[in-house]
Amino acid sequence: MSIKDKVAVIGTGCVKFGENYEQTYDDMIVEAAYEAYKDAGIEPKEIQAAWMGTANPGIGHGKAGVSLADPLRLYDIPITRVENFCATGTEAFRNGCMAVAAGEYDIVLVVGAEKMKDRGERGIVREGHHPLLARGVTAPGQFALAATRYFHTFGIDKTVLAKVAVKNHKNGSMNPKAHFQREVTEEQVVKAPIIAWPFGLFDCCPTTDGAAAVILCREDLAKNFRKDYVVAKGMGLAVTSGRPYFDPGYDYLGFRCTQMAAQQAYKEAGITDPRKEVSFAEVHDCFTMTEILNYEDLGFAKKGEGWRLIVDGVTALNGDLPVNPSGGLKSFGHPIGATGVRMIHELTQQLLGKSGKRQVKKTDIGLAHNVGGPGAVACVIILGHP
Repeated sequence: MSIKDKVAVIGTGCVKFGENYEQTYDDMIVEAAYEAYKDAGIEPKEIQAAWMGTANPGIGHGKAGVSLADPLRLYDIPITRVENFCATGTEAFRNGCMAVAAGEYDIVLVVGAEKMKDRGERGIVREGHHPLLARGVTAPGQFALAATRYFHTFGIDKTVLAKVAVKNHKNGSMNPKAHFQREVTEEQVVKAPIIAWPFGLFDCCPTTDGAAAVILCREDLAKNFRKDYVVAKGMGLAVTSGRPYFDPGYDYLGFRCTQMAAQQAYKEAGITDPRKEVSFAEVHDCFTMTEILNYEDLGFAKKGEGWRLIVDGVTALNGDLPVNPSGGLKSFGHPIGATGVRMIHELTQQLLGKSGKRQVKKTDIGLAHNVGGPGAVACVIILGHP
């Protein structure tokens, strides 16, 4: 069985991402959800089930379905809290789609939210207490290993990574809901303070607060709510080892979970040549190098040639295959559980031609991708027109 063309996105909502000190976790959920309700033209009482994506629960929120039930007063219906590293948001969306496609529910809500700034611990919470492996481990440090190996193998340097940051900051500068809304130069990126070589400050996505919401329904019911809507075409999820450094065959030149998830999604959507058939994409650019690896893992370029897409302008907003027209994680921000749902919001707006200055030229097929952990889990979602 396939979910292709069985599930419609009829409403989306998204708060402005950033250092939202004046908003609580609940405030952001309410704003995103009610924007989605308004967009879909439905009342909260019509929601039959919901999925909540949160990866780093803080004090008093995020640990269970009640974290969504209480702020939205969505009581007496099934609400499931989802966590799957940085793929948390797309995984929540995937679960909502499967429930609707299976015929269990007609209308469901998917919300992703994360409060990462004003909390006891900073950034991503480390889990596990191995006395050696956890010592000094950071997300920039782990992904920097892939960058140094790629540099060594394929002969590129920091100037190529800088082009990714410049592109995504330019896109984000046109996005009123992005965390960073300013352009940067290649020189600024290359000369920025080093975080984990070769990553400088502008090679890394920020620590951000945010929330986004999506309303799904059966495709045959969508026209009862609105004339213009998009549908799910394919989905994929793959999990590999969370300890790739124990695998002597792991070359740090890509993420097998992304490759597997993409193959699943392409098969379900009937896509045989993603480079030609995918119109635009929102990919997981937690670091500039990650975006280049994603080009290759998603089949947009051959291994070792992904960097050419950014150098040649293929993935620019006006290129043949725009990538991260929203500004990406690099500029929009990355509140873990919210990111994937925010990507679905962006795909939907682009497919419906509602992205203003950031509108891409071709909108047949949009792809959203997240990869989380040390390249351990990936989710790919493909949306298109009915």
